[in-house]
Amino acid sequence: MKCDPTLYRAAPPSLAVKPRLIRHLFLPPLVIALMIGLGYLGFWISEHYGIRGLAENGERQLELHARAVESEISKYTYLPSLLELESSVSKLLDDPTPEHRKTVNEYLEGLNRRSRSRAIYVMDTTGRVMATSNWRDVDSYLGEDLSFRAYFQNAVRGQPGRFYGIGSTSGEPGYYLAHGLEQQGKIIGVAVVKVRLEAMEERWQRARLEAFVSDENGIIILSSDPARRLKSVRPLSDETKERLARSLQYYWFPLNELIPLARERLAEGMEKLTFPANTEIAADERATSYLSQTRPLSDTPWNFTLLTPLEDLRRQAINQGILVAVAFALVAFLLIAWNERRKVIATRLAAREALQEANNQLERRITERTADLRASNERLKGQIRERRQAEETLRRAQDELVQAGKLAAIGQMSTSIAHELNQPLAALRTLSGNTVRFLERGQLDIASGNLRTINDLIDRMGRITASLRAFARRGDDKGRASLGKAVEAALQLLGARLEKLPVQIHTAFEDVQVQIDQTRLEQVLVNLIGNALDAMQLQPAPTLWLEGQGSDGKYRLRVRDNGHGIDPQARKHLFEPFFTTKPGEQGLGLGLTLSASLCAAAGGHLGVEHPDDGGTTFILSLPLVSLSPAEPL
Repeated sequence: MKCDPTLYRAAPPSLAVKPRLIRHLFLPPLVIALMIGLGYLGFWISEHYGIRGLAENGERQLELHARAVESEISKYTYLPSLLELESSVSKLLDDPTPEHRKTVNEYLEGLNRRSRSRAIYVMDTTGRVMATSNWRDVDSYLGEDLSFRAYFQNAVRGQPGRFYGIGSTSGEPGYYLAHGLEQQGKIIGVAVVKVRLEAMEERWQRARLEAFVSDENGIIILSSDPARRLKSVRPLSDETKERLARSLQYYWFPLNELIPLARERLAEGMEKLTFPANTEIAADERATSYLSQTRPLSDTPWNFTLLTPLEDLRRQAINQGILVAVAFALVAFLLIAWNERRKVIATRLAAREALQEANNQLERRITERTADLRASNERLKGQIRERRQAEETLRRAQDELVQAGKLAAIGQMSTSIAHELNQPLAALRTLSGNTVRFLERGQLDIASGNLRTINDLIDRMGRITASLRAFARRGDDKGRASLGKAVEAALQLLGARLEKLPVQIHTAFEDVQVQIDQTRLEQVLVNLIGNALDAMQLQPAPTLWLEGQGSDGKYRLRVRDNGHGIDPQARKHLFEPFFTTKPGEQGLGLGLTLSASLCAAAGGHLGVEHPDDGGTTFILSLPLVSLSPAEPL
């Protein structure tokens, strides 16, 4: 391709401006970068020396407030050991009669009132609360088993029990001080004092002081900002989370990590942290920086952390940086103006040469682009042919997959119906045989009742097939079911097996309304209770527990047995289709899979636990319709 030379002879005046334009584009960013760099240097120096001054003042504040926390904790240390001197306490532990318990309750109530502690109570060596200062309250600790608490385990071994946690009865946080009560060199009980430390948080808030106390686990237990409370200052391992969950030290709080946006270590026990300012104390939308100074508290494994806001210091440092940047910008502007004036003439002379060079480069690029376009056009034609072939292959594969999916759905539906009809058919077989014998004996009332039960089971089989078809069509379930009626129907359906073992049944649940179809809930319960009966075949005293509890808009029913449990290798495959530990023809391996699917479709969940003392516990969790029904069964 050839170009007209006259076209380029008219262009040199405009092309001559190109080098100058490049300088104009390059120089401002360079000046701006230098201005920002010098401004940041001024900001950094100002902030560095400012932080040094804040750190010196913070050391004094840190020492003052840390000693206040130590004083608040230590003033209750003597109280648990004081009960060792009270004769009525030792009498109660030796002979726990109602008269002795009343005497100690009244004594602890008065002592608690005078000491202004939260609660004082006495436990025996098994961890059972024998007497308490709050024995008159509804949420009294009396009779509670607190043997799982770490402070009890330390005190019963003769070691001082120091523990901060959330009460398992009242859900109220507190600091626990425990002491083993000795008699003739033998520990006969444990005395515990619970102290509330929220008064320190209120003093910090009134003084607009930002501080917090973290315990030995790295959990913030006291904080001037409520949003930081019960968060961890360091990552928690899975083993630590599991240990804390078992001990219920922090009840059921999630213990999320307090993650700063930025962290910079300045010295031992001193850091610069940046948090998102969405707390009650700093309600601004922007992030807030703090100087964090930490000091361990004596006589405890706790740490006290003081947070000093750096906003005012940062504002002053920014002003210093801006002044340095503006001064440099003025000097740079004067130098650039002088230099640009000197280069104007040289730029005009160089423009003509640049114009000729640009013309040559343009012709070379046009030639290269034309060859590239031809090659690209040929490659594109080949890719189009390959894509058409791939689309045809994909279409055929999709048709085959659709047909295979239909066959798989038909197979799964047939096996699901066969599994779910297994229990009603077994009950029909038993009832029909009994009815014939009752008719031969002339016991028409019992035979009529059996026939009505058979009729109900036939209706139930129809509902099972209808519900399975509905479950195959859609993935949600918005029905309503009565938990009490469902349990009653399941136990009736399995009545013959329950009498044959026989099984002792313990029930402790409410007849609540849950969001699931009645028949589907009965299906799930029949599967769970039937599996429990299978597991207890060889137990000398088979026992079944049905226990329920509602929380967070859901009701959780625990179905527990004392059977042989589940092998650890089999636990991984419990909810897989067609997996079963039953021999031969006793199971298809679809019961748990179908039950879990029905719960998930209703917005619930089916889980499993393996208690250390044996047996298996399945947890059925379903959304509540209403919590107003009545008393526990």
